[in-house]
Amino acid sequence: MKKLFLYFSIPLTFFSLTTVLSVDIVAQQEIDRSDQRQQKAGKSNRSYKKARVLQSSTAKKIVKVVEALERQKTIRIPDPENEGKFIEKEEDDPDWAEAKLILTELLNNRSELKSYDRSVMWNYWGYIYFSDEDYDQAMYAYEQLLMEPEATVPLRTASLLTLAQLNLVKENYDKGISLILQWMDEVENVTAQSYYLLASAYFQKDDFVKSRSSMEEAIRLADEEGYRPRENWYVLLAACFSELKEKKIISASFALEQQLGIYEILVNYYPKKQYFLSLAATYQQMDRDEDYMITLKAAYDKDMLDKEAEYLSLAQMLLLKKNPYWAAQVLVAGQQKKVIIKDEETDEEELVPVLSDKEKTLKLLADSWRMAQEIDKAIPVLEKAAKISKDGDTYVLLGNLYLFEDRMQESIKAIENGLKKPKVTSRSQALLVLGQAHFELQNFDEAKKHFRAAARDENKRIKKTANSWIKYSENEEIRVKNLALRRDFIQQSKSKKS
Repeated sequence: MKKLFLYFSIPLTFFSLTTVLSVDIVAQQEIDRSDQRQQKAGKSNRSYKKARVLQSSTAKKIVKVVEALERQKTIRIPDPENEGKFIEKEEDDPDWAEAKLILTELLNNRSELKSYDRSVMWNYWGYIYFSDEDYDQAMYAYEQLLMEPEATVPLRTASLLTLAQLNLVKENYDKGISLILQWMDEVENVTAQSYYLLASAYFQKDDFVKSRSSMEEAIRLADEEGYRPRENWYVLLAACFSELKEKKIISASFALEQQLGIYEILVNYYPKKQYFLSLAATYQQMDRDEDYMITLKAAYDKDMLDKEAEYLSLAQMLLLKKNPYWAAQVLVAGQQKKVIIKDEETDEEELVPVLSDKEKTLKLLADSWRMAQEIDKAIPVLEKAAKISKDGDTYVLLGNLYLFEDRMQESIKAIENGLKKPKVTSRSQALLVLGQAHFELQNFDEAKKHFRAAARDENKRIKKTANSWIKYSENEEIRVKNLALRRDFIQQSKSKKS
């Protein structure tokens, strides 16, 4: 996992011919500045000669090496602006064989070369080996370069940094760190990038304290150098705080506060799903539920969510914060969004909705529509959930919604289906609803039967409610009968007058 943070591009210490031939002036300036710094720091000076000029015979061969490495060829590619037509384009086509042949001649005669000539030769060997991904040989070449007493400051410092990075690639972290620190000691301006490299190396060694301080210095220097710190720098710093928290070197609250600031930067400058989720998780750990919901909602609005758990978490939080309509909208969007899943056994890919019609999902959607007072939308969802539910509660809830919508026959049928199930949270409560549905249809005998059954419950509240309904039903039955008798009497009186 930690290796995810150690990715960097190696700046090759490849010098063009022009650079090599003019390096004596630049080198001397660097030497003078380096000597001044070392004298101030009380360090011993490295012995440098004032100028670096290649021997004539070496220079001629280096020219040919550069020509071989900078060789190009012309290729024809489709014209993006004119369909069916082609344009010519120059493409790099290094002649590696020629370059190696010339460098091998120099290598075989290296005892006759001056130290500076050998350093230039080793630099090109390092470049070629690196291009071949032969990192061991590349490291050997740069080590040989560093052993040359007349290697110029630019060649030396560039080789130090490249060698450091090659050691890190080979997981020689101690050696890599030592070389980076040596490089920092020899250059005039230490860069933000080098501190990031150092932070990465310390992280691999589980030295999270030094990794954190190096990473913070890298970010500070980047601001000074006038550019925005890179995305993976912030990722590494956030990881440092996680590790320091786990090891109890810093408090959890301090780590969360620091990570919060990092993830807020990441979602602003590098808006990716993983950073929105990390920011949301940080808010959640800090008990900032409102911010947790807002962050998840922002990721949803940017169409970043693509997992069932993400949609469900957002919908549940919206419900908790009394936004049922938005919760329903999120769930419906999850049902409509399609993602590709791969069967691990057959490797076959299939396009499926993020939210399938599972009972849990359907119940949550039905609750959202119901709480949003969209009963007509809640009922068909609950009907679907009831058919796949193993318990009877879903049917009972459906019966309640039918009752609310004055669909009494459907209410009775739904509750009876629920009571047939082996598991119902409260059968007495279901019987009360069933009795009410029969009551509304003036099926008073059926209604009282169910109310009496509910009245046998040990729950005093249910018992009291059931007995009240029994009494109400009896009174209503008498009232309805009296009204019927009165209607009959009036009808008979009219018939006699006729």
